[in-house]
Amino acid sequence: MLGEAARTRSDAAKYFNDYARAIERVGKTSKALSAKTPAPSVSIKLSALHPRYEFGRRDQVLEELVASLRELVTLAREREVAVTIDAEEVDRLEISLEVFRAVYESDIGRGWGHFGLVVQAYSKRALPVLHYLNRLADQQGDEIPLRLVKGAYWDSEIKESQQLGVDGYPVYTRKASTDVAYLVCARFLLSDATRGRIFPQFATHNAHTISAILEQANEASRPFEFQRLHGMGEALYDAALTRAPKGTYCRIYAPVGAHKDLLPYLVRRLLENGANSSFVHQLVDPDVPVASLCVHPAETLRQYQTYANPRIPLPRDIFGPGRPNSRGVNLNVRSQYQPLMDEMAASMEKEHRVGPLLAFEVADDPASQHAVASPYDRRKRVGIVQWTSAEQAARAVDAAWAAFPRWESTPVAERAAIVRRLGDLMEAHMAELMTLCSREGGKLLTDGVDEIKEAVDFCRYYAMKAEELFGQPIALPGPTGESNQLMLAGKGVFAAISPWNFPVAIFCGQVVAAAVAGNTVLAKPAEQTSIVAHRVIELLYEAGMPRDVVQLLPGDGPTVGSVLTSDPRITGVVFTGGTDTAQIINRALAAREGAALPTLIAETGGMNAMIVDSTALPEQVVADVIQSAFQSAGQRCSALRVLYLQEDVADRVITILEGAMAELRVADPRDLGTDVGPVIDEDARRGLGAHIERLKAEGRLVAETRLDPRLTGDGTFVAPVAFEIDGIEALEREQFGPILHIVRYRASEIDRVIESINGRGYGLTFGVHSRNESFADEIAQKIRVGNVYVNRNIIGAVVGVQPFGGQGLSGTGPKAGGPHYLLRFATEKTVTVNTAALGGNASLLALGDE
Repeated sequence: MLGEAARTRSDAAKYFNDYARAIERVGKTSKALSAKTPAPSVSIKLSALHPRYEFGRRDQVLEELVASLRELVTLAREREVAVTIDAEEVDRLEISLEVFRAVYESDIGRGWGHFGLVVQAYSKRALPVLHYLNRLADQQGDEIPLRLVKGAYWDSEIKESQQLGVDGYPVYTRKASTDVAYLVCARFLLSDATRGRIFPQFATHNAHTISAILEQANEASRPFEFQRLHGMGEALYDAALTRAPKGTYCRIYAPVGAHKDLLPYLVRRLLENGANSSFVHQLVDPDVPVASLCVHPAETLRQYQTYANPRIPLPRDIFGPGRPNSRGVNLNVRSQYQPLMDEMAASMEKEHRVGPLLAFEVADDPASQHAVASPYDRRKRVGIVQWTSAEQAARAVDAAWAAFPRWESTPVAERAAIVRRLGDLMEAHMAELMTLCSREGGKLLTDGVDEIKEAVDFCRYYAMKAEELFGQPIALPGPTGESNQLMLAGKGVFAAISPWNFPVAIFCGQVVAAAVAGNTVLAKPAEQTSIVAHRVIELLYEAGMPRDVVQLLPGDGPTVGSVLTSDPRITGVVFTGGTDTAQIINRALAAREGAALPTLIAETGGMNAMIVDSTALPEQVVADVIQSAFQSAGQRCSALRVLYLQEDVADRVITILEGAMAELRVADPRDLGTDVGPVIDEDARRGLGAHIERLKAEGRLVAETRLDPRLTGDGTFVAPVAFEIDGIEALEREQFGPILHIVRYRASEIDRVIESINGRGYGLTFGVHSRNESFADEIAQKIRVGNVYVNRNIIGAVVGVQPFGGQGLSGTGPKAGGPHYLLRFATEKTVTVNTAALGGNASLLALGDE
């Protein structure tokens, strides 16, 4: 039965009913079969039965999904129809085994022997899974039918592992390795250890694999089941069955479903069978000799120097030798999730007392100390922050100004080494920093992992780029008799003013970029997240950064910010925050008398839009919209604010969106099952609330996620909400929270839509969903933004991969995490030497004739 990844309760109910009807229909056939014919079977994808089938919702899944599966298994058992739980992504392996076990060991599963599941041999955990299932069967005494397949999600598993930055891949990176693993698993399934416990079912169209299975099965005198796809391999299996042990048979596996469900399935099969390493592909290739198809995969592997495919680097090595990928955590794998949670728990209740970290000692000042409470529970205090006074800020500028010549003359290799060590230290202290991000900034666990990874990536990327740009002068061409060199150096003293929504990543990126380029830095973190910033600077000092080169000045804008933007010795300001604040800073810098012309690097807000045309896949659109609009409670500069839906698909997309929003959980961000955490403070909640109430009063509400007061009553939470408006022009300003605005448009109006988006003057991120490649390309060319995303979400830019930054009201550029960013922190110097001044052009005179 085709259909997976239900997005809504109604989707799950529809798939449940489809499965139930299929079991009813197949059951009628089953009754008419002879006693010798094996029971027909229905395969079930668990993701089709629950919209939140994931490890983070484990308790909910084990209650609700298990109940649905029990109903289907009961129906199937009554009608003598076998049930197989299909395999899905590796992230769902552990939860799938829990669901299977819950039903298998229940009264519904006991004593039956026709409730089985699928195991994918490309998974490195396949053989341990088989041992686990064999143990379950041994304990209960009921045989488990087990279908062994090669695997169906290989490419996505590789990509996700690279994005996560985990130590290795959960799947094999050579086709031959998967083939060997399949045969190893087959040997175990056909061994005496599984007799009476597991009934082997082998699904493959690889002739060599089939032959090897026949050899093993005949040795063991063990009947089993082959499975082939409907319409494929009929002659192959007719021949194979003549060599099989008595009692062996072949089941035909037929995909059944609607066109929209069939298409992704067919694409996946075509990609698998069309791959160069695919047996089916090679079989029909006239240039591939038949003899090569008969080589044992173990022999194929022996031809290579490594079992791993060197053309697929480990996740840590995808950026090349100059820059290791930051290490992440797969929160869906218990062996990675639980140690992180245990480590975070060690500092979860600690109360912090922090203050300025300056080139000189700062005395305690109770009058300048401010309590910090958790946004998810204002009753819980994170700690106390002592703010910097105006006099201390001025002294810090003195120290930074004095330190600049020494630091700028420090070899770039030394500066880069300090920054790299900071990256390593943050990676080692991920749990501690994530804890502070959650407690002080209200960040989800998933956002916390991404936050620390991005900060580490900034350190390693900027260190690498600094060595490239500042390491050696650039020799320039010119006339003979002189040398011309271009060299880069730091500019002076930079003020780094960072936001609360990325209190580690953006804060760290600003500071290390300015410092590694040879500048001294005065870092002013956001008032709401100064504790985690303090910890980052402590780690920076531990990495070897002199205290007078980078100083931390926690405090408010009127006190600290005004000192930094008015002092003529401040060479530049790097700022991330609101457009209005950036303009205030710009005017303050320009108003200074006798100051050098300043550098302002500003990354500000955006009125970010996404256009969806009639060819887009509604389910994929909704998944990306939910992430783009509501992850991080919508508190990202890149978050989706306005969704343009072509009227042909608008109703369908909105229906799915309503259902998906109903499944969102707004709660404590430290719970892995939480989808949306709090907004940063009461001021933010009040401002968002006013906008929400105004649009509700106008009758524009489309959907709103329900808040549970037991989970949100003590924090600053805002329910994710969607409204329908007439156009982007209706919005006076960016609403920095979980608010989505939807606009319908006709295909004939697309040029006007683009003009209206461009006309707002913002230009940060933009998305387009379309299966029409030329349409997507045209839109991407016409839209004036910094980052365009096609057929994916519009958040989560990766350092060095998707350099981030906008244009117009959204920022000055250059892009953070891009190849040109450090140049904005540098001054250029050209040195020209007349090499002939001492008596002639020796190099020219030494030239010989050809």
